[in-house]
Amino acid sequence: MLPLLSKLNKLPATCNRVMLVRGTNEIKPGFLTDQEFSYLLKRRELKKDLIVLNRYNEWLFIQFIAPLTEGQPKGPYFEKCRKSGDSLLSLLHDHDITEVAITALSGMGNEVRAYCEGMLLGNYQFLKYRADAREKGFALQLIQLICSAVSAKEVTELNQLAKAVYKCRDLVNEPLSAINAAGLAKAFEKMGSEAGIKVEVLTKNKIEALKMGGLLAVNKGSPDPPTFTIMEWKPAGHLNAKPIVFVGKGVVYDTGGLSLKSTSNMDTMKSDMAGAAAAACAVYAIALAKLPLHIIALMPATDNRPDGNAYVPGDIITMMDGTTVEVLNTDAEGRLLLADALSYAKKYEPALVLDLATLTGSADAAIGKYGIVAMSAKAGEDYSHLQNSGEQVCERIAPFPFWDDYAELLKSEIADLKNIGGPKASAITAGKFLEHFTDYPWIHLDIAGPAFVDKRDSYRGQGGTGIGVRLLFDFAKSFAAKNMQILQ
Repeated sequence: MLPLLSKLNKLPATCNRVMLVRGTNEIKPGFLTDQEFSYLLKRRELKKDLIVLNRYNEWLFIQFIAPLTEGQPKGPYFEKCRKSGDSLLSLLHDHDITEVAITALSGMGNEVRAYCEGMLLGNYQFLKYRADAREKGFALQLIQLICSAVSAKEVTELNQLAKAVYKCRDLVNEPLSAINAAGLAKAFEKMGSEAGIKVEVLTKNKIEALKMGGLLAVNKGSPDPPTFTIMEWKPAGHLNAKPIVFVGKGVVYDTGGLSLKSTSNMDTMKSDMAGAAAAACAVYAIALAKLPLHIIALMPATDNRPDGNAYVPGDIITMMDGTTVEVLNTDAEGRLLLADALSYAKKYEPALVLDLATLTGSADAAIGKYGIVAMSAKAGEDYSHLQNSGEQVCERIAPFPFWDDYAELLKSEIADLKNIGGPKASAITAGKFLEHFTDYPWIHLDIAGPAFVDKRDSYRGQGGTGIGVRLLFDFAKSFAAKNMQILQ
């Protein structure tokens, strides 16, 4: 469950307490007994950063966080703070601690925020289908914060962002039996209703009228119709004259179609809609925080199955913008959905479009779960700002080369494009395929590696990680701040 983070002005008389300190000199004389202080010093000699003291009527956890030194990279430093917050959770859970208070000196605001973020995100579990969910569920329910350097607004924002990440993880972790394309659209509508986001769901008739040949082709083998969800956050007084558009791949399950995946490669393919979930939940977080930006999210959705009516290798399909595509591999389906969505985005004359997709196994093979493979065209400083946000939240951007030479691999003898470029540089040729459908500043994010992990990865948990939500939220905050400065 998602614990509540709340701000307090005064420490309760008796409580389970976490003290964040830089050194033993920050512990007031008399606060610890001589025996406790001696034990603490012995543990510090063993290079232990977390000291646990059982006072019988309360637990005391003293967390040492070394200060940020001059020239030290901030990203890894604050990531260590998040992981420290996550590491505390196992001790809290072992002792069934439901409430804890965190105290820190006023100069540790950034460290405290990162530490609390690690605790909030690390407490996630997906136990919906387990009979022993109550016994296995984590106990922590409330984190009380006593730190003047962290404002009430920042506490609220942390709660909202964690809530958005939890929703994203839930969507990714749900099986196809619970969420098909229509179910995903319904989940987006519910989020929109809660956060004041305008939501429109295009059904199959409208998709056919728009001639979205990529989305329709992938859907041909499915018993369920496709959807195309549009979420729009446009508050009064928004700062950007042209919208920022997020596009997310929403393949709710990918068998590979007639280019069938092996069984082992299908095991986690419920997560192939992680891009759509991230795009929608990023807008949700932005709306909850009421950021003064015009943001649109586009989520084309279907599953990809090998039914008798399924599209086949050798088919030629016509995309929304009229481009013809020779299909050589039906497992390269995500780019077909995204291409139609990128064409649709042109109607908004966007300032920037960012797409997120679990697009290629080669991206995962190249850098694994440790970052996001990225390419861009015409994005200028926005690409650099996104990289900065990636370092800030440790959803790091790994820029791949994007030379025009790679487009040569997509040329077809019988159509305008092929849907694959061959075995070499396939993450890049997938990006080049998408670029064909853009005429605006654009950034492509291939999240195939970090979107779903098979074992616990610190505060990212196990299963769906929610990758992309925190990245896009931080980028949007920075974009808003930059535009506010321009206006001033």
